Amino acid sequence: MTYLLVPGAGGQAWDWHRLVPLLDDAVAVELPAADDSAGLQTYADVIVAAAGPDPGPVTVVAHSMGGLSVPLVCGRLEVRRLVLLNAMIPAPGESGSKWWEGSGHSQVDIGEFDEVEHFYHDLPTDVRAEALARPEARQSETAFAEPWPLAGWPDVPTEVLAGADDRLFPVHFQRRLARERLGLDVRVVPGGHMAALSRPEELAAALQA
Repeated sequence: MTYLLVPGAGGQAWDWHRLVPLLDDAVAVELPAADDSAGLQTYADVIVAAAGPDPGPVTVVAHSMGGLSVPLVCGRLEVRRLVLLNAMIPAPGESGSKWWEGSGHSQVDIGEFDEVEHFYHDLPTDVRAEALARPEARQSETAFAEPWPLAGWPDVPTEVLAGADDRLFPVHFQRRLARERLGLDVRVVPGGHMAALSRPEELAAALQA
């Protein structure tokens, strides 16, 4: 089974580069995040194209903002499982920009946002240095401005993975959101928000369990 790995804001396939070699068949998707003409449907088109012709059954893994776009591919690919990794879980008609208030995240005390402290605090030193040396990824507001277009969550087996040390989406927040919006519990895995960079071996084991 192919794993399609969908990144969060900024759309960088690089975010998965430590995980890909640990899975039997994995494709890290590069999204057109900087393109102001690209919305969620365009992201879905790119995800489907990345799967290639006749991909067969796939597991789609969504990180962070990827939770907004991956449900849109379920009618277009043979999705056997959706995995949400520290992901946004949208409600019908809710835009990404409204999600922070609608989900209750705006009431969660995460302190003053700092890229290193919230994204890279638990990365190995060399990986953190590489991440910070890369050109800053731009995320267009277009995909955040659109109302989420589905009437409900797709009828596909879904699993929610929450990083034990996620400082942006703390476990208690992810647990409440998953229960309220999907009726699911979360499985806590090692690592912070960027668990695919900080704890790829443990994440690979969780995905293959």
